[in-house]
Amino acid sequence: MLALAAGGCSSRHEQTLPANFVAEVDNPWFPLKPGTTYVYRGAKDGKPSREMLEVTHLTKTIQGVRAMVLHDNLYLAGKLAERTSDWYAQDADGNVWYLGEDTAEFDRNGRITSTEGSWQAGVDGAEAGIYMPAHPKVGESYSQEYYKGHAEDHFRVVSLRTSVDAPYSHSEAAMKTREWTPLEPGAIDFKYYLRGVGTVKEQAKNGSERGVLVSVRSS
Repeated sequence: MLALAAGGCSSRHEQTLPANFVAEVDNPWFPLKPGTTYVYRGAKDGKPSREMLEVTHLTKTIQGVRAMVLHDNLYLAGKLAERTSDWYAQDADGNVWYLGEDTAEFDRNGRITSTEGSWQAGVDGAEAGIYMPAHPKVGESYSQEYYKGHAEDHFRVVSLRTSVDAPYSHSEAAMKTREWTPLEPGAIDFKYYLRGVGTVKEQAKNGSERGVLVSVRSS
């Protein structure tokens, strides 16, 4: 398992993936059912945003682990601004691991301007991290990813019973997490999750970015 310090926070980036993974990702806080599309609306960089997250039937083998492939398209003011493929897998204990992403940013003419942030576990020193623990506990922290100088996201569980109001659902029992990265000091995000649904809201502390779940479609 990922080397963890007391409280669940990664103290060093020396990691061995668990020996056993399962075919599905059914962690109740982050379930990924192939054929499901999540639609989020909000704002980013002063522009209205629409994000479409599709759980595909595709898989990708990374460090011997068969990961699920998610396609994430972000539109700003109606134009594709970012396209990402994310790779997740769940171990036998129920922890969801993040094994990397292939991302690209686009200008208003559809030309790729950057692929910064792309990484894959096992390549160039990059390491997988826990995206969602099987049994979240308030106060625990985790490293979601590690690719030195490029991808170093962390999160801490703030609450397991907080109120969240989104167009798709309302609940008094949402999980709230605080996310940060040493690559952008001062940049703090808060995410809200509902059991059986997944992410329902994301809000930057400085108000520069916001997204709420507006629909879930299954094919």
